[in-house]
Amino acid sequence: MRMSLRRSDSDRHSRLAPLLLRGAVGGTLIAHGVKHARSLQGTAGWFGSIGFRQPRLQAISSAVVEVGAGSALLAGAATPVAAAAGIGTMAVAARSVHVRNGFFITAEGWEYVANLAVASAVLAGIGPGRLSVDRALGWDRWLHGERALAGAAVVGLGAAAAQLATFYTEPQS
Repeated sequence: MRMSLRRSDSDRHSRLAPLLLRGAVGGTLIAHGVKHARSLQGTAGWFGSIGFRQPRLQAISSAVVEVGAGSALLAGAATPVAAAAGIGTMAVAARSVHVRNGFFITAEGWEYVANLAVASAVLAGIGPGRLSVDRALGWDRWLHGERALAGAAVVGLGAAAAQLATFYTEPQS
């Protein structure tokens, strides 16, 4: 008797795993964006204090990008594009705040933002799953896999690098 290493259709087309991952990552991004939007003045002050020029623009942009990307991930809509926005946002956070503090989030380290960025990249790679806007529109046939993951990572990291180069200056200790 020959064993097959081929996954069953139910494994290949999981409904629950991508939906749970989209909910966790998308919901977290939405929550952060809403928090930023509800306190734009405070968020702008914080962006200024960590070295960003045009802090009000940064506060508004972070709220819009996080709510937008989070909503798209939650819905499974244009998943690699939304994942790229999540990756970029977390890369900016890592570079501007967290990397200098080590790994652990308990010391403001980068573990949390890295996990959100990696989870976003994974969503781009595995696709949004069956219960998604991308599936309903037929986009999931070509918006997944290693190319989508790599594309989301390159676009997200490139956007982060551009934002940091344009608006960020390392604060003096």
